[in-house]
Amino acid sequence: MARCYSGAMPQRYPALPHIWLISDARNDAQLERALANLPRGSGLIYRHYHLAPAERRARFDRLARLARRRGHWLVLAGSARDARSWRADGAYGSPTQLAGGAAMPRLVTAHSLAEIGAARHTRADAILLSPVFATRSHPGAATLGALRFRLLAAHAGVPVIALGGMTAALAQRIGATHWAAIDGLIPKDS
Repeated sequence: MARCYSGAMPQRYPALPHIWLISDARNDAQLERALANLPRGSGLIYRHYHLAPAERRARFDRLARLARRRGHWLVLAGSARDARSWRADGAYGSPTQLAGGAAMPRLVTAHSLAEIGAARHTRADAILLSPVFATRSHPGAATLGALRFRLLAAHAGVPVIALGGMTAALAQRIGATHWAAIDGLIPKDS
């Protein structure tokens, strides 16, 4: 099966992790355990929009210590300037949020071919393409499905990170070499 990574564009930064955990209010209590269980060198996309600014920063700093001990990447949801000032390894957001700013890895969100184009215009280093499958984050939302995901990913020109209802088995099934999850990477007995 063809992989969803196009090596056509040179990477400006070290190779991206293949597995990404995305933080959320609903998985916050299990994050330390989940980070400890991830394969060494995975990634954490830190969102935590539910916290006040000072709490958000303090939680980031606590998780950063654990993530770095495990060799994980730590990417901040927000501008590249904020990510740089927080000493994150990269920035995550929409093309609008990541236009301009500090030079650092950018993980840009997309849901359509037009948004993939916008992400590329923003000089994305990877695109989080979603939702591939049904997800608790957006109940009842239309999904891409495996075929549409592969078709869109073929136009990305940068690594594509599959998001939305993802597990390791589903990532393998759709041929995604990079994938992310909110719930799919949280230990089940939590």
